[in-house]
Amino acid sequence: MLVLRSSRLSDLPGVEVLAKESPVGVTSLPPNRDTLYRRIQASVDSFAADVSFHGEESYFFVLEDTTSAELVGVSGVVASAGFNEPFYSYRNETLIHASPGLGIHNKIHALSLCHDLTGNTLLTSFYCRPTLDFSCWSDLLSRARLLFIAQWPERFADAVVSEMVGVNGADGSSPFWDAVGRNFFGIDYQQAEFYCGVKGRKFIAELVPQHPIYVPLLSDAAQEAMGQINPSSAVPFDVLTREGFETENYIDIFDGGPTLYARTAAIRTIAQSRLITVRQGEGAGASYLVASTRLDDFRCTVAEAQLHDDELVLSAAAMTALGLQNGDTVRCAPL
Repeated sequence: MLVLRSSRLSDLPGVEVLAKESPVGVTSLPPNRDTLYRRIQASVDSFAADVSFHGEESYFFVLEDTTSAELVGVSGVVASAGFNEPFYSYRNETLIHASPGLGIHNKIHALSLCHDLTGNTLLTSFYCRPTLDFSCWSDLLSRARLLFIAQWPERFADAVVSEMVGVNGADGSSPFWDAVGRNFFGIDYQQAEFYCGVKGRKFIAELVPQHPIYVPLLSDAAQEAMGQINPSSAVPFDVLTREGFETENYIDIFDGGPTLYARTAAIRTIAQSRLITVRQGEGAGASYLVASTRLDDFRCTVAEAQLHDDELVLSAAAMTALGLQNGDTVRCAPL
């Protein structure tokens, strides 16, 4: 059985392996031991913190095969995007250029650097082994975070965003980056993503121009890449669009990938979730996402269960995997 749980420092070797496997563009999962250590430690500290309002906390989860104790996926949540530094995006805008004397009136597509999304909760660090793609387990890896948000809403913002990895070539290059970012940074796309993951986003404001970028002046390849997802983002994009997330008017400043947005209360898993008492028994029935309600040992899995008005009947294996006893309260949602 696969179980998503809060990460601990002993997970570092397994997380390193997954970080090295993850595609270029997952900025929040750099193959750098010190950065990953800090990320897990920050998560441990965040789980231990007494929080009444979303702030600098970040939560990091691992998907573990309980049979082999192997880690097969990771995902995370940042309570407030850009809490310590602005969360930059490009905002799509339409600029009007007109000459009444010549009878010319043109609408020009432009990109403006902004940090409009700063302060929203951010879903990050999604990666699972390809064998789990488009399965109930990849759903678990992404949606368990939503049950976590539903259980402790005071720790998160009223809206949630997630950046999708954009289009890049087989050689790791990005047509959008090559047309825009490279001109101001003088480094390739992979270096830029690495710096962002390890050093943070402060250097963006230092080097990216503040004036609008006129899209018609970009190469055809760069324009075509804007708002498009990399195949490696197909799984989280599918999960989140089913949850009700939509592509807003924002794209990533590195590869032009889309940013998804949803009001927290309207997210499907959060809206449909419920608290219920659990009892061990014959669990055959419909499939549910089932999560414990212990902050110090958050766990979630997919299990067949019988849902009654006042209780959820789970198998002994599912009860053990989640560390539950008869009479405990869980949060569940339909798979």
